[in-house]
Amino acid sequence: QVHLVESGGGLVQTGGSLRLSCAASGRTFSSYAAGWFRQAPGKEREFVARISGDGSNRHYTDSVKGRFTISRDNAKNTVYLQMISLKSEDTAVYYCAADGNFWRLPGGVADYWGQGTQVTVSS
Repeated sequence: QVHLVESGGGLVQTGGSLRLSCAASGRTFSSYAAGWFRQAPGKEREFVARISGDGSNRHYTDSVKGRFTISRDNAKNTVYLQMISLKSEDTAVYYCAADGNFWRLPGGVADYWGQGTQVTVSS
């Protein structure tokens, strides 16, 4: 069992930066791939980024490439999403997820989900 808790969301101006954190419980967190997803009002939840259990593989959706960076610190059982050059279209609730299969995450499939953290980018 893995319990995920996101933090770090908030209100930021266009062009600003935020770093989201996802703290995980469980001693075997390093065996799980992790990902970030987001859901804007009136839209479907979408994949943002994923990282393998050991951090060696990372993958991003095209709209955030070059602006977002996913990372993890397994010693702290935490996954991060560093976001820079934020745009209004990045406004959404951001969710952290963990799954035993790195390849399932882009399809929105994950064993564990956090409760979400709101990111609002104002112009």
